[in-house]
Amino acid sequence: MKILLASNGGFLIKDGYKALDIPREKVRIGWVITASKAVEKLDYLERHKKAMTEEGYYFEEFDIEGKSENEILNFFADKNVVHIEGGNTFYLLKVIKEIGFDKTLKKLFEKGLAYVGSSAGAYIMCPTIEVSKLGRNADRHFGLTDLTALNYVPFSLKVHYTDDMEMSVREIIKTLKYPLRILRDGQGILAEDNNYIFMGNGEEVKL
Repeated sequence: MKILLASNGGFLIKDGYKALDIPREKVRIGWVITASKAVEKLDYLERHKKAMTEEGYYFEEFDIEGKSENEILNFFADKNVVHIEGGNTFYLLKVIKEIGFDKTLKKLFEKGLAYVGSSAGAYIMCPTIEVSKLGRNADRHFGLTDLTALNYVPFSLKVHYTDDMEMSVREIIKTLKYPLRILRDGQGILAEDNNYIFMGNGEEVKL
């Protein structure tokens, strides 16, 4: 099972998708855009869509909100990558809990699909999404109080990190139950068989 967690889509186009070891012409991405429904500026979505198209990656957009397990499994029947795109992490996790997507995702993994999560899609694979409180749209929780996430990796994440965030990140580290991994845009972590490989531009930030 391969899980690729990224800060942003640009990294995925340059390096990330290649790490899945699927020939480009055989990559079939189910691109879940549910988290984007809770943000106003969708330019990042259009940039990623344009880049995927230009680089020749096959993808289909999908919104999991309100979908049954069978509907989701049918959509992914001819796909080999689940890519959950960024947006509002709280909204995304709320939808996941409402539809029981954790159980559906497990079935997709059993079928051999790889997982790619960018931004919000990366946060939800951690034990909790509490670090996303430091992110954009952090004041919009959509009534979500239980921040327990899918727990596929043994660490919390901070994505979209920039140096001016250092003090606020150091403060939240003091409250965390889990270790924190930090990603700038252009960076990611590949998880496979309990190995966690840092990828991308520059060095990994460690605080």
